[in-house]
Amino acid sequence: MENELVALETEGWHALCAGPAEATAFYSKVLAREPVIMLTGGLRITSRDQIIESMGGPPWSAFEIIDPKESLLGSDAGFLTYKVRADRERTPYTALLSSVYVREGGEWKLALHQHTPY
Repeated sequence: MENELVALETEGWHALCAGPAEATAFYSKVLAREPVIMLTGGLRITSRDQIIESMGGPPWSAFEIIDPKESLLGSDAGFLTYKVRADRERTPYTALLSSVYVREGGEWKLALHQHTPY
């Protein structure tokens, strides 16, 4: 699995920087059947369609993934934690992120994603 989850997260950030169409297309492909996204301000989204729609917001202009760590929870589950520095509409953003991936149909799918700003 080495760096597979880092590669997926990086691809996701690139899609979020590219624009709404790219972001929604990427997350339509990579989200698990029953995902959960937990964001700042206590926002928790459990509807796959709402999560995909939320990815269509203003694009990020830059990002940096810092100190990524990935680990297996078994043969079909793994998690990734990292720090991110990003910028959207000239506003800097820093957070600790965690993502849990599960294998569905032989592919890694994003099941849980959480942001904790710092």
